[in-house]
Amino acid sequence: MKLEIITPEKQLFNGEVSSVRLPGKNGEFEILKNHAPIISTLNKGEIRVISNDSTKKFEINGGVIEMQNNKIIVLAE
Repeated sequence: MKLEIITPEKQLFNGEVSSVRLPGKNGEFEILKNHAPIISTLNKGEIRVISNDSTKKFEINGGVIEMQNNKIIVLAE
């Protein structure tokens, strides 16, 4: 699935991933391929991105996520 992480200053990540773990308002959650469509607000915390060959971590101060048709867009602060 495709993931974009965007901040007001720049694009932090754009690529194919296996899973994404996010700091939601009601607790941490993970998105895998073919997840149901979702829109959620995010708290301060860590986004963990897992692709076939690596794991990347990004610290955010909050934001919003939208997942639809195996495309995830994170607008992060």
